[in-house]
Amino acid sequence: MFAQAREIAGVGSTTIDGATVDEVLEQAKSQYGEAFSVIVAGSKVWLNGSPATGTDPVGDADEVAVLPPVSGG
Repeated sequence: MFAQAREIAGVGSTTIDGATVDEVLEQAKSQYGEAFSVIVAGSKVWLNGSPATGTDPVGDADEVAVLPPVSGG
């Protein structure tokens, strides 16, 4: 997790079970609450360094990354 997602969750990474990207994200939203859910809704999600879709399968060694939008100047 990066930026605001990391701040809200209080961790940079964790292990969450799920067979698909959507299942992993649903478990994370349940674990980290409404503020995290809002951040995920506006974030890009990657699986092993590539853009992910919710139906992409996830295995034990895979990494799902939540990348919130970046702002700055």
